Amino acid sequence: MNRIGRVVLILCACFVSVAWGEQPTCSNDWTEFHRPNMQRWNPCEKVLNVHNAKSLGLKWSYATGNVVISSPAVANGVVYVGSDDNNVYALNASTGALQWSYTNGYIVPSSPAVANGAVYVGDDAEFYALNASTGALLWTYFTGGGLSSPAVANGVVYVGSNSFSDVYALNASTGALVWSYTTGNYVYTSPAVANGVVYIGSYNGNVYALSASTGALLWSYAANDLINYSSPAVANGVVYVGSYNGNVYALNASTGAMLWKHRTHAHVNSSPAVANGVVYVGSADDNVYALNASTGALLWRYATGGSVFSSPTVANGVVYVGSLDGKVYAFGLKKGRE
Repeated sequence: MNRIGRVVLILCACFVSVAWGEQPTCSNDWTEFHRPNMQRWNPCEKVLNVHNAKSLGLKWSYATGNVVISSPAVANGVVYVGSDDNNVYALNASTGALQWSYTNGYIVPSSPAVANGAVYVGDDAEFYALNASTGALLWTYFTGGGLSSPAVANGVVYVGSNSFSDVYALNASTGALVWSYTTGNYVYTSPAVANGVVYIGSYNGNVYALSASTGALLWSYAANDLINYSSPAVANGVVYVGSYNGNVYALNASTGAMLWKHRTHAHVNSSPAVANGVVYVGSADDNVYALNASTGALLWRYATGGSVFSSPTVANGVVYVGSLDGKVYAFGLKKGRE
């Protein structure tokens, strides 16, 4: 979850656009916090690159009534985002015009997920599904407390809660409970779902691997400090996640065994992005890091003017990330040049 202020900003070219003729299986949509590849990486981008990203400028902004912590989802030409003014918004991706809004009376820090014509999102009381075209309520599931950003896979919605310390699996069509798993402490992180396994971190300092179909515990790894907002990314059989203790961890996705860790100089609340053998992640020490995905070796880092709680996004040779210095940055992947 990324604190981006009171307005939603769209730059002059969308970094999830795609050359449809070249890759017919690609999508220009960014339908949930991770992307469906679990890696915050869009391999389909063909428009923005290291040469023209510097020309980006403001195209439009939309003012909500309060802080926007929720990260936007983009699907079928619409931007979906929550706000602390208690609303979920659907905005035209080209113009920023309001298409609909929905309120349940509670703040919405969760980042929406969009699938099969529905928007799945949680507020500080319950989780619900909305019609993506109209905003009409489809179903709700009461959790009694704040929710993480959901992931949708194979007709099931996976989401964490900070009320009962649970991870929930809900039927995406009806909202019926499929299973739940109690971690024993808050779950702010967004689940990653890969190869029939749900990976999620908890405020109790553990990373969990759960069966996606039953919720059975497969393994857990103790990071010995909070897994606060850093959501796991899964790539090539490895789970990457940050901790409040300043470490970025790489864990074997099958066993949970630690493969390596890299220490930053402050909390890691940023969720890693993984692309082309490199892990990109921010730290509260004001830096953006690029780490070798196999060894954890530092490839480069860049010092911004503030803590980097924002989660990087990678597309076509460029990594994009926000900082609490009030800026959005674009870096070349190889050398970290701004």
